[in-house]
Amino acid sequence: MTETPAFPAQRTAVLTGAASERGIGRATADLLASQGWSVAILDIDGDAAAEAARDIADRHGVPALGLRTDVSDETSVHEAVARVEAELPATVALVNCAGISSPTDFMDETRETWDRVFAINMTGTFLVTQRILAGMIERKLGRVVSISSISAQRGGGTYSKSAYSASKAAIIGFTRAVAREMGEYGITVNCIAPGPVDTDIMGGTLSEERKAGMAEDILVGRVGTVRDMAALLAFLVGEDAGYITAATYDINGGLQIS
Repeated sequence: MTETPAFPAQRTAVLTGAASERGIGRATADLLASQGWSVAILDIDGDAAAEAARDIADRHGVPALGLRTDVSDETSVHEAVARVEAELPATVALVNCAGISSPTDFMDETRETWDRVFAINMTGTFLVTQRILAGMIERKLGRVVSISSISAQRGGGTYSKSAYSASKAAIIGFTRAVAREMGEYGITVNCIAPGPVDTDIMGGTLSEERKAGMAEDILVGRVGTVRDMAALLAFLVGEDAGYITAATYDINGGLQIS
């Protein structure tokens, strides 16, 4: 029987794409820091990542590191994770938030854009996860959570279309396959599938009119917030979630009932 060791008092959560002030990653980093986690923010915008880390460290009194990282570039990922491992406590959690949208109609989609969406949304998730898992396997402890989307389940219908939906569907299969291999090491691997959330990936700040239109078919009567998403992510990387793996959590206010 596999016994999962207790979480160390000093532990790090790595979050990709978490520099944006309005993003799910930033809200999650902030919540985890408030719970005592050290935080590493890996983002293509290095200045924003560094500023986010400074803000989190100042407000929560935890070690935090913000690094420019291109998740689609293997060298960039390896260099960033090496710094995290050298400068922060052991990494216990990884939250793959980095992603880009693609509202282009399928017949207007180009190979260049298609490849870019997959390079960031899926290949980036692969590269960062593989690199982080090396340490988790050695310690026999870890939590990995990635961001899929309701678009993967419904084939779009919110903002982004085919390339985004396909890349986010790949996240679900990736999660299940990696979870099968990691169970013996005490590592859980899950993903969440958000419905509409008021972030910049929806094409900018949602107007009240646009939010009202989106909310018409949502059972709870509103679009999601980054705090809604952060609360679920923080639970899934937490110590009490050790019996949850290979799962896709719908978090959409009832817009999609699976």
